[in-house]
Amino acid sequence: MAKLSVDVITAERVVYSDSDIDVVVAPGTAGELGILPSHAPFITSLAPGELRLRKGNEETSMVITGGFLEVRGNKVVILAEAAERAEEIDLARAEEARRRAEQRLAARDSTVDLARVEAELRRSLVRLKVAERRRKRSGQGPTSR
Repeated sequence: MAKLSVDVITAERVVYSDSDIDVVVAPGTAGELGILPSHAPFITSLAPGELRLRKGNEETSMVITGGFLEVRGNKVVILAEAAERAEEIDLARAEEARRRAEQRLAARDSTVDLARVEAELRRSLVRLKVAERRRKRSGQGPTSR
């Protein structure tokens, strides 16, 4: 069976590259989308969220903060604004970002850019979700909150 070649790229680095992927599940702006080998060519924008790559029984997860995805042949290129693999996520930092965003939302004073703070909160929640899922899969148990 055919496989997908996948590259996840940010302005700073190549975050992920593999040519033996079975399924890509990405957070499209119109909803989650799945890509299998021999998918029709297309380009779409991505929303902040979790990107999942399946290779056999293994799944690699990462957080992306938007960008674009292109499928051409069996090649998938993701140009992400930012991307972070699950194992790179600093749980303490993500938890602190969540707390800070929630506090700023609760304050709701005139100096708070509501859209920006809501985006920060969504980003921190996705980071925590991806890190927690990785922890559970690796058998490390739940984190305290």
